[in-house]
Amino acid sequence: MSAVIGTAKTSPPLGDIATPRRARIGARKAAMLGIVLVGALAAGRYGYGWWTNGRFIVSTDDAYVGGDITAIAPHEAGFVSEVAVIDNQHVRPGQLLVRLDPRDFQAICDHAAATLEARKATLQGLRAQREQQLAMVDVRASDVRAAGARLAFARIEGARYAALALSPAGSRQDAERTRANDQETSASATGAVASLEAARRQLDVLAAQIEEAEASVKVAEADLRTAELDLGYTEIRSPIDGYVGNRAVRLGAYVSRASYLLSIIPAHGLWVDANFKEDQLGHMARGQAADVVADVAPGVVFHGRIDSLAPGTGAVFSIIPPENATGNFTKIVQRVPVRVMLDADGATLSRLRPGLSAVVSVDLRTGH
Repeated sequence: MSAVIGTAKTSPPLGDIATPRRARIGARKAAMLGIVLVGALAAGRYGYGWWTNGRFIVSTDDAYVGGDITAIAPHEAGFVSEVAVIDNQHVRPGQLLVRLDPRDFQAICDHAAATLEARKATLQGLRAQREQQLAMVDVRASDVRAAGARLAFARIEGARYAALALSPAGSRQDAERTRANDQETSASATGAVASLEAARRQLDVLAAQIEEAEASVKVAEADLRTAELDLGYTEIRSPIDGYVGNRAVRLGAYVSRASYLLSIIPAHGLWVDANFKEDQLGHMARGQAADVVADVAPGVVFHGRIDSLAPGTGAVFSIIPPENATGNFTKIVQRVPVRVMLDADGATLSRLRPGLSAVVSVDLRTGH
């Protein structure tokens, strides 16, 4: 009996069993309470941030960097004799890009210059003839005055001898001689007047010829300027400060007028076209501040301001705009392009490139 009693097991008290269970439940409740408190604090912080700042910020990731890319094309057709740039090269305004073979244009320019000189010489000769004709008019005017004086004297003589012929002191022969001299002198005076009129008419003819020659000189000058312009067009230069891109021109190739050669991507003045949803535009206006984060530089924030809002959605400017008047209708939120001009320090090609993706955030509290 005593052996049986010595081998019997004793059970722990009920209080000792409940204590660990309560501890686990308390720890679980404390953890849950902590999670709830952390969540509440996070929600409160988020709500406070949204109320004070977030509700005034609208953003979109449907945004792309843009710039005024200039397509370079020749003004005249010809063979390419020199390609002065390579791909991705930086160029300054006025820097030579491509040169066409100038020999044909130089020959046309030389011919135009020679034609101009010939027409100037013709004009100079006509002006010299006019000066000579003016002197001839003066001579003919002197002849008219001399003939008039002789005619007046002959008429006085004729009248005097005609009066003497009626008296015994005069002779009929002298009267006839003076009458004949009067007629001859009158004819000579008439001829002098006619010569003067002819000389004056010749002046009018020369004046018309000079006017025509002057017009001809102006035409030749215009032809020379055109030829010089065409010769200058054989040197194709950069109109802006930027970088060479998408170069298609090759040495020795024949290029036609206005055919594509290469593009110049501007080094400055970049912008971002952000496509915002239509329900984001209610309080958006020109001049509001915008932050831009490009995928190429995720840790860098570029700053800018809204420059303009497009006059229509992107859909209305598509080649085939949507037609919702027939069939089933499914409403799709439309997007409106908003142009954001970057500040001077961010609008360069140092990091951004036209066509890159970006995220744009606009602060609606600014710009008022």
